[in-house]
Amino acid sequence: MLPVKDPQSTHGQFRHARLTEAGTILVAQKDMGKVCEYDTTGKELWSVEVPGIWSVEPMKNGNILVASNHNFVREINRKGETVWEFTAADAPGYTFSNFQIATRLGNGNTLVNDWFNQWHGTVDLAHPPAQAIEVTPDKKIVWGLRSWAPPAELGPATTIQILDEPGAAENVSFGEFH
Repeated sequence: MLPVKDPQSTHGQFRHARLTEAGTILVAQKDMGKVCEYDTTGKELWSVEVPGIWSVEPMKNGNILVASNHNFVREINRKGETVWEFTAADAPGYTFSNFQIATRLGNGNTLVNDWFNQWHGTVDLAHPPAQAIEVTPDKKIVWGLRSWAPPAELGPATTIQILDEPGAAENVSFGEFH
């Protein structure tokens, strides 16, 4: 059993746990504001504070990629140091509400999805929020998805998943549009 801040409130405890190649489990511990790595018995092996943690992804270089609903994505090394960060301020001209998932693509770029929903207000179709973006290591936007009006009114996206890594962006699947 993994520790939680509030055992009575299950909805906000965890997000996007991942099994690592080493057989450990990385968990975005939302209610504790940190990412933790556990062995299979639930013993904590490593952790670092990440306010608003929403997702975590182990990377091939041994680092950890996290997304926060405080609108940042960070690559963190095992010392807990930020080695790369992307924030909403790095994308002028784009509006964001709530970063949820970040994935490092094989080409070195990072795919980020953003969740805007009814609690954030009404979508301003003249300046709609991004649903997803692909950003380069030097923080240049490759593309951004802002499809809020017909004929392709996609609505909010709570997750994004890569279906086939070798061509990256042309194989993106968006989930749970409402």
